[in-house]
Amino acid sequence: MRGYRAGVFVLVLSLLATAAGAQVNMPDPSMINGRALPAPELPDGTVSVRTVKESVGNNLTGQKVTVTAGSVTKSGSTDEQGRAMFTGLPAGAQATAHAAVAGEALDSQPFEVPAKGGIRIILISGVKEAAERKAREQAAEAAAPPTKGTVVFGGDSRVMMEFRDDELRVFYLLDIVNSARTRVDIGGPLVLDLPKDAEHVTILDGSTTSATAKGTRVTVVGPFPAGSTPLQIAFGLPSGNGTVTITQSWPARLQQVLAMVQKVPNLQISSPQIAEKDEARAQSGVPYILGGGPGIAAGAATVITLTGLPVHPIWPRNVTLALAVLILLAGAWFAWSGSAETVLDAQRLRDRRESLLAELVKLDEQHRSGRVDGSKYAARRHRLVADLERVYGELDGVPGGRSGGGEAVA
Repeated sequence: MRGYRAGVFVLVLSLLATAAGAQVNMPDPSMINGRALPAPELPDGTVSVRTVKESVGNNLTGQKVTVTAGSVTKSGSTDEQGRAMFTGLPAGAQATAHAAVAGEALDSQPFEVPAKGGIRIILISGVKEAAERKAREQAAEAAAPPTKGTVVFGGDSRVMMEFRDDELRVFYLLDIVNSARTRVDIGGPLVLDLPKDAEHVTILDGSTTSATAKGTRVTVVGPFPAGSTPLQIAFGLPSGNGTVTITQSWPARLQQVLAMVQKVPNLQISSPQIAEKDEARAQSGVPYILGGGPGIAAGAATVITLTGLPVHPIWPRNVTLALAVLILLAGAWFAWSGSAETVLDAQRLRDRRESLLAELVKLDEQHRSGRVDGSKYAARRHRLVADLERVYGELDGVPGGRSGGGEAVA
């Protein structure tokens, strides 16, 4: 059980040291060498200078260091942690730190002594030589033929889960470890099949360039170099009814089961592979539930179940969509019914026009044959023509009702 708790503590430290979803990598020495970093936790006007050889952690003890701030120069020697502390430096003064290691001059970038808090500086010797040696080793390794071997998912590998935009986001932060001194060929690519309902699968920046994702399958092409190969994967899972089970089969041995999930009210995490749980907060203040357990063999699976996930009701969205559909249907109905009624009106007017024209022709024939005297003929004809003019006027005002060609007859 102590081993599991130690694994959980490793996870806690990685969480507190990095933002959620970030891979833990040692900084490039050349990027931090000689740079002044604000240290508000130090007393005002204090400068801490640390000296190391080639990499962070390889401390140089008893190393003489000097700091010049304006017209003030102070000297000191580093302690067991490789640090020398300089206090009481004048605020606002331009300063530099200096050390000489085996004939190599190490100088910091100029900085200003702050009025509040202090400054931390690290001076690294042998940076250039270490970089050149590493390049030679990598070139020799790349030139040598790979040997048959295996890889594992190292102890820093972990699963992180958090909530973004109403979706459970899952991060696999994996460390593929080759413990051999040469590149190894595992007999083919390393294939990791994610849960079948995984969505938006993404290979994150910082991963090996030999990793690709297609659908829910992630493939890492070998051979694998000695040491660690980072693989960082992100994907989403629908939370559904508030319960999600993540079943993941691992193609290589997982040295330790480490998992963390963003803590929200009512959330519970359970897994046959998790022996102990703990809680911690990230630097951002976000709380996490942590879990750890012993490693599992290649081909075995971890099963992590989350219950009490936030569930946002979908009925408001469904009601909104239903109302929108009803509005569209109502508009279409009224448009269709109005159009149909207009067509009927136009048809009635055309029928009325034909009836009046026929009656007018009949009246003219009766007048020519002498069956209608002049006074009755004039009165009836005047009424028929007036009715026709009114019908034609109405046809002109009805869409689709104008037919033309009858005004002259009237």
